[in-house]
Amino acid sequence: MIKVKIVSRQQQRYVQLLTNAQLPLLKITEDPQQATVLLADPPLIAPHLAKYPHLQWLQSTYAGIDALIKPEIRQNYQLTNIRGIFGPLIAEYILGHILNHQRHFHQYKVQQQQSHWQSHPYQSMVGKTMVIIGTGTIGQHLAKVGTVLGCHIIGVNRNGIAASADFQQTYAITDLNTALTQADYVISVLPATADTDDLFDQDSFSCCKNALFFNVGRGNAVNEQALIMALEQQYITHAFIDVFKTEPLTPDHIFWHHPKITITPHIAAESFPEQVFTIFKANYFRFQQQQKLNYLIDFKRGY
Repeated sequence: MIKVKIVSRQQQRYVQLLTNAQLPLLKITEDPQQATVLLADPPLIAPHLAKYPHLQWLQSTYAGIDALIKPEIRQNYQLTNIRGIFGPLIAEYILGHILNHQRHFHQYKVQQQQSHWQSHPYQSMVGKTMVIIGTGTIGQHLAKVGTVLGCHIIGVNRNGIAASADFQQTYAITDLNTALTQADYVISVLPATADTDDLFDQDSFSCCKNALFFNVGRGNAVNEQALIMALEQQYITHAFIDVFKTEPLTPDHIFWHHPKITITPHIAAESFPEQVFTIFKANYFRFQQQQKLNYLIDFKRGY
């Protein structure tokens, strides 16, 4: 019998999905002492891992697992995350903000309320350069969507090797600044690792030229004071930020009332239980048969 404990904000839904699936030899437990498998939200389970002496595998319900890879937290188990389902959600988020910004939809809504008829010049995405930092499954999907809309796509990753044909150019992360000089849209989908801390600093931001900046990866990548400087110096025209170094964002944070910053509360790509469960189910059968799990995390690399 494989005993699974669920630790999630969506606990009731996951219990329902597991119960309905009737997976062989699976039993849901509430006892940490008995659980060998966890299906869990990383921030909720991270402080309590020591309570699970028999843990063999933890299936994260999130793509981001930075709460679980801190050196002081145990790593003597298999950790898998969620991949392959967030690309469309991230693309919708990015495109929605770009189109709203460039086509002035919010402004027209205000004018409608005022019965005011006035047109405003706008830009097309066709011919714009989209620089995507992080070329995993999310970055690849975004590249595909951007290509369809007529953008020139540049990728940035660890080795400078193109992850798919949709990247017309790919730079190594050491050449980030070269990529940024060409950008109309800068989009970070990076994981949180020691190598990505403050990657976007005063030096890198100063290479931009009136770009729109998006961070939908992890908050550690952005030096917040450097971003404010970049907005003041017009290296960045507007910043759309979904992830932050400290979440939730404190009420007195300078970002809240900055006219060139749009804040969303880490909602660019939610983990829907039905999609997460599909990945968990496939991995469960692999775990049961002692096969290599899908989307296994390398603790040393952090992803």
